Order: sequence, then C-alpha cells, then structure tokens
Amino acid sequence: MYQGKSIGVVIPALNEEQAIGNVLGDLFAMKNELSLPSIDQIVVCDNGSTDNTSQIATSLGAKVIAQPVGGYGIACLTAIDALDQCDIVLFVDADDSCYVDQAQDLFDAILDGADLAIGSRTLGKEEKGALTPLQKFGNGLSSFLIRLLWQHPISDLGPFRAIRYPVLKHLKMQDRAFGWTVEMQVKTIQLGYKTQEVAVDSKVRIGQSKISGTLRGSIGAGYGILSMIAKLRWQQKSFRETHRSANVYSR
Repeated sequence: MYQGKSIGVVIPALNEEQAIGNVLGDLFAMKNELSLPSIDQIVVCDNGSTDNTSQIATSLGAKVIAQPVGGYGIACLTAIDALDQCDIVLFVDADDSCYVDQAQDLFDAILDGADLAIGSRTLGKEEKGALTPLQKFGNGLSSFLIRLLWQHPISDLGPFRAIRYPVLKHLKMQDRAFGWTVEMQVKTIQLGYKTQEVAVDSKVRIGQSKISGTLRGSIGAGYGILSMIAKLRWQQKSFRETHRSANVYSR
C-alpha cells in the first residue's frame, strides 16, 4: 500500500534473466510512509523466454504468467488479466533501464489528481547511451504528432508509467505489439482523463534491446507506433461515442 492505495505492478519480460532480479529487488524494497512494502502484487508476463527469466521471477516472489505469443502489448494484456483489482497499476520494463524507486513520484502524481502518470525520460536525466539516436528520433516524432493532432503536451512515450486501475479497464486496451504505449496515452486524452508527465531518469539497460537493439525491431516499433497514431485519429469520433461514460469512477 502507498498512501492508502493498493499498488499492482505489470512487467512484460522476454529473456531478461540478467536484469529481472534487479528490477524485482528494487520493487520489493520500496517502502511506504509506515516503512511497510509499497507494492502489493507483481505480475511478470514471460513472453516466450528461453532463459531463466521465469524461474528467477518466481523465486523472488512475483506471480509469473506465460504468454508464448510474442508482442509487448499482448504481454501487458496477459499480465493485467492476472492482476487482482487494485487502485494503481504500475508498468515497468524488465530490463533495468529505469530507477524503480522513482515510481513514488508517479504514485504521487496519481494521488494529486492525475489519472495517468507518464515517466518522461526526456524531462529527466539520461545516462550516456541509455537511449539510441533512433529511439530519440522516433520518440520525438511520435510526441510531435500527438501534440499536433490532439493539442496535448507530451514529451515521451516512456513505458515506465502508472495509471488508475478503473481508468485502465475503461480504456479497453487492444494493441498487442508496439503501439501499446501510445494507445494508452492517446485514449486518455480522447476520453478527457488527466495525464501528467513526471521526470524520470534513464540508464543503460542490461542486455540487448528487443526493439532498438535490432533493425527489424526498430522498424517494427516505428511502424506500430505511427500506425496506431493514425488509427486512433481516424477512429476518434466513434471511439468517443462508444465511451461516453468516461470519468465515472470512484477515486
């Protein structure tokens, strides 16, 4: 619990045996105002790992769910389905590329009224080499398009983020691949929920990235993100009409 709110964590993971222990250790070490654990539950979705990611996560106390079909989005969806109802859901990558203790700043943003708190690497400090030039270009282009099309300030599509559980369920997330993060951000804007960016620091990840570490991954991520932006803009009117009951939930 954190400030009286239950916290659930979702971690999509693929061959992260070198890093998953650090991430889980930092999460379990987080303490609240009463010096008790801040995190109530952690669900790791093993997205087809061929190493010991699953075994390590299980041994450290996380709930591990297998999803053999590859894709960042489907891994997140699978983990969410296995998550018990809570107040706030925290999304963290398994590669140890962020400072997990900064999740408290995301929680504070939610408690101060935000529905979705995005950890912005652009606003924070970056360890040299943490983000590739291609990542920065793609992130900047996507952020620019969202600002242009929806007139909403945004600087990053960072995967380190927290969201109110009822809001997450109301978004009815669908993307199974690389469009996941932008789908969440744009849908919150479309439905009138409050999004807040919080500066977070980034560090060089452990191991090779499945996205920026390969040309195929970079192209796939770029296509997935840009096509999702186009899709959401095209479907905006019908999406709003289908979700007219937005913002009707208990904080």
